[in-house]
Amino acid sequence: MSKICQITGKKAMGGNNVSHSKRRTKRKFNVNLFTKKFFWVEEQAWILLTISANGLRTINKNGLDAAIKEAVKKGYLTEIKYLEF
Repeated sequence: MSKICQITGKKAMGGNNVSHSKRRTKRKFNVNLFTKKFFWVEEQAWILLTISANGLRTINKNGLDAAIKEAVKKGYLTEIKYLEF
């Protein structure tokens, strides 16, 4: 699975190292991603999302259902993993 937030669509960026030498090398700035379990009330199911810290703030602000609908509309969320208990 690639390192992309399923809510905000954030992914890794490239940049330059600042090493104070003549060698020019590139580096990768990864996103602060983690896997989190949520209870989706509208579907009455537990789901598993890979989200960034900013995506978690979006869910806290707008609610899980609104954040999922917005992510699907923008194309960030293609599949939802449901958990079985």
